[in-house]
Amino acid sequence: MVADSLLMLAGLALAALTLVDVFQTVIAPGGSRASLRVTKRVVAGLLPLWKRVRGPRRGVSGMFAPMALLASFIIWVALLILAFGAVTYAVRSSFRPPLDDFSDGLYLAGSSVVTIGLSETDATGPARWVVLAAGLCGLGVITLAVTYLLLVLNSVAQRDTGILKLNTTAGEPPSALTLLETLGALRCDDELPRILRHARDWCVTVRQSHANHPSLIYFQSIGAGSGWPAALGAMLDLALYVELLLDDERLYGPAVLLRKDAMKMAEDLAELAGLKPKIRETAPAALEKVAARLGQAGYAVRSPLDLPAVATARAHLQACVVAMADHLGKPTADLTG
Repeated sequence: MVADSLLMLAGLALAALTLVDVFQTVIAPGGSRASLRVTKRVVAGLLPLWKRVRGPRRGVSGMFAPMALLASFIIWVALLILAFGAVTYAVRSSFRPPLDDFSDGLYLAGSSVVTIGLSETDATGPARWVVLAAGLCGLGVITLAVTYLLLVLNSVAQRDTGILKLNTTAGEPPSALTLLETLGALRCDDELPRILRHARDWCVTVRQSHANHPSLIYFQSIGAGSGWPAALGAMLDLALYVELLLDDERLYGPAVLLRKDAMKMAEDLAELAGLKPKIRETAPAALEKVAARLGQAGYAVRSPLDLPAVATARAHLQACVVAMADHLGKPTADLTG
């Protein structure tokens, strides 16, 4: 009797931990803070193996995130089956006929969790409530799985829409210099304030969705070109050029705000992925060419320019983006297009 009571308590505790982990991963902002943290552990466990199989230069493929998400839901369901299997076996005498061994409890609990109800045993007394609870929990997890899938698809679509719009004017891989030259050539440089505002909105939207659901960091779309790290790097370059290279006071404020939001996004997502910033130096001579091409495109360039200071600022701004791009096996923003 004591052993059955302990088995029941252990099963109920495991079921509670699993349900809390599912709820906090799918619904509660900020990702799972529960003890299990299944999704985080799956990503941390599979990522090194995945990279080893594919090779360090190929990075993370587009299949990794869907596979990790699928593995998380399989583990959640398996934990629920194990938990309710223990509870079912603890009340085995309430079934008709009684359960013979623990495997019978697992089978009955599994059929209830996946809501198919295949069993030749009738539940009586407390066993009825165990079977009912297992079915409700299984149905809830399956419903949340579908909800989470729709949320992921919507968030990835919002992110990639901004990337595709950027690639139209900034090239592939995106370059802030190419974007500015394109606007100058088309005589629509008055669009630049709107682009700065939209870029800031994109950074805030992506940071909010990816920080709440960190698995989105690893979702990649085939049609989005170089991916979100390169797009973020191009936006940081755009803010840097407008703020420190161009002599246009009306653009200074929007550029500073974009820099702050883009930097916050880069730092937060790198921290979620457990990455440290990587400083990659930029040659002042390369920035001198950037300034010259901006002048040729019709922009008013500041004079004099402290190009070594601009190069240092760029290396600092791009450090987290470089770390994330290397982590995912993706390119960073193109400096000169």
